[in-house]
Amino acid sequence: MLKNCTIIIACLVIFATHGNLKAGDTASSDTVYMFSSFRDNGQDGLHLAYSSDGYKWTDLGGSFLEPQVGRYKLMRDPSVVRGPDGTFHMVWTTGWRDDKGFGYARSPDLIQWSKQKFVEAMAHEPETFNVWAPELFYDADNKRFIVCWASTIPGRYPDHLEDRNNNHRMYCTTTRDFETFTDTKLFFEPGFSVIDAVIVKWDSRYVLVHKDNTRSLRNLRAAFGDSALGPFTDVSEPFTEMYTEGPTLLRLGDDWIVYFDMYRKKQYGAVKTRDFKTWTDITSLVSFPDGHKHGTAFEAPRSVLNGLKQHNVGKNLE
Repeated sequence: MLKNCTIIIACLVIFATHGNLKAGDTASSDTVYMFSSFRDNGQDGLHLAYSSDGYKWTDLGGSFLEPQVGRYKLMRDPSVVRGPDGTFHMVWTTGWRDDKGFGYARSPDLIQWSKQKFVEAMAHEPETFNVWAPELFYDADNKRFIVCWASTIPGRYPDHLEDRNNNHRMYCTTTRDFETFTDTKLFFEPGFSVIDAVIVKWDSRYVLVHKDNTRSLRNLRAAFGDSALGPFTDVSEPFTEMYTEGPTLLRLGDDWIVYFDMYRKKQYGAVKTRDFKTWTDITSLVSFPDGHKHGTAFEAPRSVLNGLKQHNVGKNLE
C-alpha cells in the first residue's frame, strides 16, 4: 500500500509540474519557445532567440538564412509557423516598396532551408506600392495555411491624414503546399490604415491582433471573428501605447502574451490577457536580445534548439 501511495504522489507531482503550465513557468523538457527576428534593415537575414518561460529571451547569435529574393533582397518581419508534419515555413518582407510579393522558404530544423521563392501575391494590382509584414497562420480546421499582409494601393481608400503611399489594408491568400496559392483577396478593411495583423485561435473563435496605423494612434487593437478568414469585427480600443507595432502571441497557461515592437523607444514590450478585453502591461518582466525586431513567437522541439546551438558551435570553429 505504501509503495502504491508513493507512486500516486509522484505522478501527481509530475502532473502538477508539467500538466498545466502557467505564465512564467518553464516549457516541458522536450519543448522550447522560439522567436524569429531581424536586425537593422533586414539585410543579413534571419535571427533567432529562444526561451523556456516566454519571458526571458536569449539570442542564438548571427544569421541563419541570408535573403536572396526580391528587388532589394531584405528579410524583414520573418513569420515562422511549424506545420502539422513538423516542417517550418517562413514568409518575410523583401523590401520597403516596389516589390509586389513576399519571400518564402521552408526548413526541417531552422538550419537547412529550401531554395527561396518570391510569391507575387499582388501582381494583379499593378499600382501596389508595397507588401509589408506577411504573417503565416495554419488553419487546422481547413488544413491550409493563410498568409496575410499589408499593402497600399494609392487612391483605393480615402487617405484622411495618411500619406497616399502609406494607407494600408490587409490582403490574404491561402495554400496547402506553398506551390499553388488561391487568388489574393481583401482580408481586413476596418475603415482605417492597418498593418501587422496576426491571427490566433481562441477557443472556438479567432482573434486578429493588428496595428492601427493612422497618424493619430499607431498602436495595437484586437478584432474578432468566427472564421480564420473573418470577417473580423468588434474592433477593440487600443491596448498599447503609441508607436507600437509588430505583434505576435504565445499562449502560456491561461494567459495570452502579446509581444510588440516599441519602435520609437527601440525596445520590445509585452502585455498579457485572458479575455482580450483586460490587459496587463508586463514589459518590465520580459527581456529580449539587443536589436531584436518584428518577428513571430512559436513552439519547437527542444531537439531543434539543440541542433541550432551545435550549428553555431560548428560555425565558430570554422
